[in-house]
Amino acid sequence: MSSETRPVPADLLIHSAVIWSAGRVLPQTAVAIAGGRILELGDESLRQRVLAAREVDARGGLLTPSFVDVHVHAALGGIEMSRCDLTGAESAEEVFETVADYAGRHPGAAWILGGGWRMPFFPGGTPLKEDLDRIVPDRPAFLINSDHHGAWANSLALELAGITADTPDPSDGRIERDARGNPSGTLHEGAAELLSPVLPETGAEEARAGLLTAQRRLLGFGITGWQEAILGEYAGYPDLTPIYRELVDRGELRARATGALWVSRDFDGMGIPEFVRGLVARRDRYARDGLRLDTAKIMVDGVPENETAALTEPYLDPTAGACACQKGAGPKGTGLAYFSREQLLELVPLLNKAGLDAHFHAIGDRAVRYALDAVEAVPAAVRAARRNHIAHIQVVDPVDLPRFGELGVTANAQPLWACLDEQMLDLTLPLLGETRAGWQYPFRSLLRSGATLAFGSDWPVSTPDPWQGVHVAVTRQEPGGTGLDPLLPDEALTLDDALTAYTFESHRLIGLPGGSIEPGAVADLALADRDPFAGPAAELHLTRNRLTVLGGDVVHGA
Repeated sequence: MSSETRPVPADLLIHSAVIWSAGRVLPQTAVAIAGGRILELGDESLRQRVLAAREVDARGGLLTPSFVDVHVHAALGGIEMSRCDLTGAESAEEVFETVADYAGRHPGAAWILGGGWRMPFFPGGTPLKEDLDRIVPDRPAFLINSDHHGAWANSLALELAGITADTPDPSDGRIERDARGNPSGTLHEGAAELLSPVLPETGAEEARAGLLTAQRRLLGFGITGWQEAILGEYAGYPDLTPIYRELVDRGELRARATGALWVSRDFDGMGIPEFVRGLVARRDRYARDGLRLDTAKIMVDGVPENETAALTEPYLDPTAGACACQKGAGPKGTGLAYFSREQLLELVPLLNKAGLDAHFHAIGDRAVRYALDAVEAVPAAVRAARRNHIAHIQVVDPVDLPRFGELGVTANAQPLWACLDEQMLDLTLPLLGETRAGWQYPFRSLLRSGATLAFGSDWPVSTPDPWQGVHVAVTRQEPGGTGLDPLLPDEALTLDDALTAYTFESHRLIGLPGGSIEPGAVADLALADRDPFAGPAAELHLTRNRLTVLGGDVVHGA
């Protein structure tokens, strides 16, 4: 055999695939990988020109760059899977049954901890301590809700924390109360933190196991990298940055992880410049060799369903009548901004100048505007070198849409939420009213205005499966054919745009290699079990990840 016809050695060859990259389906159907990178693309004749140690028949499935989740609580998600996991419950009765079953299987647990209950299961979205007392009468119980912006506690837990009728609401939260002013069992936002001093500590072994569980779960969905959305003491959990560092050093955390350092709401009692210096010291201590920590997480507001998302105009009052959401009943408050505009105007320029991107949680239109104002305060040359991003962007005033592109702010969206579901219909729309309801999750408008869109899941708030999120981004309907109308269908994305947001733009946003399929690119890939371009959009959610490749190695699938 002459040198011209000698097969080129490769580690892996995937053939008979529909290959998607750079916003389009490519004409090639096969890809060869060597040394962790894409060696060559071609048609089926590539199998004769390349001698691969392993071949995979894609069977017509879609091969894409791997997914990257730019807003996920991976460690917490893994930990909560081992606790009283209520994410599978579909009613209040199923919640009660799951808690009772878990308590019965863990008679020695000093506390019943877990979460994932959904607000629409309970009147007003607020479960009662008495319901939990009946199930767990013998020990304290503390269960975080599915969006992690509130919790449900039984009487023993409230007593241990010293929460009574005389306990004032914290500045960043609210205690639900009965007619006599006694705590009723639901704690919103910062009120849930009142339990932190008495909650049992999350041990290092539980944290390690949780993070490794999360890695397996995310790799299984074709996700090879992510941004841990909060690294710091939060919601009763310790700072898990040392656990990340340890598992990276031990070679057990193989996925490409990055993290956002938590900006505490009181700046830990420091002045803002001193606090930023502390964040930089934490970054410098832990960020090296496989762990990027060049982002700071700023939670600007809460969520609309408990009236803590920061709005420019008051929430409406759904108790004023069945059509109050359209007749302008109210007014109620305008929600909570955990940082003043003035604090953000000082904080964000200091972060960017220190080499830290700003990752904002901003759901209400006032919170989004505060975040954009803060980025605008950064000197243009400094701003251009950073990757600032605003997560969630549920309610965005149309006048602010062009500012994303103008300021280089990426919209870090959670696409699975952009649909009509029980929570949206029962709790959110009546509080927002018709006009603001029409401003929700403006994905297509953001792209048209020149913004960049990247996707994440916010797991364990919602499933980390990218194909579920892609389904909603394209259809604006809940997966599974619920029969509900699309939410603002004019804001739907094409499948190409949705995949771009979950692959190339997500890689780019958090500085990870990969994101494309071309010679020389890092071989981080995901192979689906079908070609979703060939089927109806209503079936996108049925797509399953079959194979995950990380740095040229198959880390999930046959």
